[in-house]
Amino acid sequence: MTGTLRVGLVGYGLAGSVFHAPLIAATEGLVLDTVVTANPERREQARTAFPGVRVAASADELWTRAGELDLIVIASPNKTHVPVATAALKAGLPVVVDKPVAGTAAEARGLAALAEERGLLLSVFQNRRWDNDFLTLRSLVERGELGEVQRFESRFERWRPQLKGGWRESGAPEEIGGLLYDLGSHVVDQALVLFGPAVRVYAEADVRRAGAEADDDTFIALTHAGGVRSHLYVSATAAQLGPRFRVLGSRAGYVKYGLDPQEAALREGLRPSADAPWGVEPESAWGRLGAGESPVTGGGVPVETLPGDYPAYYAGVARALREGTPPPVTAHEAAAALDVLEAARRSAREGVAVTL
Repeated sequence: MTGTLRVGLVGYGLAGSVFHAPLIAATEGLVLDTVVTANPERREQARTAFPGVRVAASADELWTRAGELDLIVIASPNKTHVPVATAALKAGLPVVVDKPVAGTAAEARGLAALAEERGLLLSVFQNRRWDNDFLTLRSLVERGELGEVQRFESRFERWRPQLKGGWRESGAPEEIGGLLYDLGSHVVDQALVLFGPAVRVYAEADVRRAGAEADDDTFIALTHAGGVRSHLYVSATAAQLGPRFRVLGSRAGYVKYGLDPQEAALREGLRPSADAPWGVEPESAWGRLGAGESPVTGGGVPVETLPGDYPAYYAGVARALREGTPPPVTAHEAAAALDVLEAARRSAREGVAVTL
C-alpha cells in the first residue's frame, strides 16, 4: 500500500475515542476516515473532534465500500470483536482489534488463520507494551542490570469501590467482562513478552463489591518455561496501591510506582506531537534499582524512566501495511496470552493449578 491509508474505526466509547482515534490521527500516513457508532451523541463528538470524518451507524456500512478503506480498527465491546473482525477480513480489509481479541485462544487462532489465508494484516492493540515503565524494565532486563530475574510482580490496581455499570462489569459469559480479561490481558501479555511462555498457571478471582457480577479482584501466578515466576495482580478494590512493578533478580531489584502518564494525557484531550514531549514523567516518579534496602527508605538509585510511546503501535501498523514488515503485535501472541487467561479462569473456578 502507498499514499495515505484510510482507517475505519468501529466503536467510539472509551477505547475508540480516548485511545484509537487520537493515535490514528497522530500517525503520519494514516487518516481517520469513518467512525462507526450507533450513539448520536458519540457521532457528534467524533465530528467535533475530527472535522471531516464520516460517521456510520453500523459496521455493515463499511463492507459495502470496502474499496475506499485500507484498515479497520475494532474498538467495540469485547463480544463483537470476533464477528466484526471476521466480516472485515472477509471483505478484504486488514484489521486491528483491541484486546482481548477474542474470548478464547481457539477463536483468536481462527481469526489468525483467516487473515493468513486472505493475506491480510491482523494485529491486536496491546498498547501497554509501550508504557514508559515497561519499556524501562525491558531495557534493564535486556542489559542484565538485574542479573538473572527470579520473580516478577506486576500490579494494575485501582480504588473504585462503586460500580460504574456497563458490559465490562457484567457477569454474562458472552460479554467477556471482568478484570481477568480486561486488565489481565495487559499484565499477562507483558509477562510473556518479558519472560517467555508460561508452563503453569494458578489464579484467584473474587467478586468483592456489592452488586458486582464479574471478577473485580484477581491474582494470577505464572511459572515461565525459563524458571521466572510472575505474580500478577489486577483489582478495582485496592484501598492502598502497591508498586506497579517489583522485579527481583540475582544482582538487583527494580521497584516502580505509578501508572504511565499517556492514558491520563489522552483522557485530557492531549495528542502526541513531534513538537512536544510525550509519555514523559517527572524525576519524582522514577523507579529505583538496588539491593539490600527498601526503595521506600531511599535504598537503591533512581532510574530514569524512558518515555512512553503509544504512537509506536500505529506507526508499526502503517509500516507493516506499506512494507510488509511483521505487525507490532500478532494474533498468535494474543492467542498465547488467551491460553493463560483461560487457564487462570479454570484455576480460579476449580481451585487448582493448571499446566499448559
